Amino acid sequence: MNRAKARKKATLRKSPSQAMALAFVGVGLFIVGGLALLLLPRSGGSANPEDPQQFTPAVPLRVEFPAPDLRLQQLDSQPVSLSDYQGQVVLVNNWAFWCPPCRAELPELQTFYEKHQEDNFTVIGIEAGGELVDVQYHVDLYKLSFPVWLDPQTEALRAFRNGTLPNSYVIDRQGTVRLAWNGPINLAKLEEYVTPLIREQ
Repeated sequence: MNRAKARKKATLRKSPSQAMALAFVGVGLFIVGGLALLLLPRSGGSANPEDPQQFTPAVPLRVEFPAPDLRLQQLDSQPVSLSDYQGQVVLVNNWAFWCPPCRAELPELQTFYEKHQEDNFTVIGIEAGGELVDVQYHVDLYKLSFPVWLDPQTEALRAFRNGTLPNSYVIDRQGTVRLAWNGPINLAKLEEYVTPLIREQ
């Protein structure tokens, strides 16, 4: 009995410090929970991971090097090459269906393409590594009308020496790469940087 009482007294002596520790933990959890509530979108639902506003648009680098001699296949399995587009301004966009910022920029690219396709300009979307059924699904989902190529062996990433997705390159009418993007593109940046190249004669 005496031993039991001693243990009880020892426990009681520790209780204030334990209570203080628990209080700190409780306050910490309360603060974290409050911050989480403040950071939740106020629209009533979760943030859309494919909303272009969720990603900071990249600023392109001005570069100058010959476009690679890239040969791949279209969705209909027909062979195609970048050299087939000589004389046009071409925006090559390397993307993947599993990549949220890649998907987020697809509608922006489509809008820009629709606006400028009559100006001897095109977008070529090169999907890195995906199978036809997955790529076709996303082409249909986003109603893409610009050319989309299959790249099961990620040859385009090696040709441009860039494994980061998304990435984009703008090729002028003489076949020279003039702009290089690492990261997502939005419509404002496309108008700011690509439209002047389209207007060049």
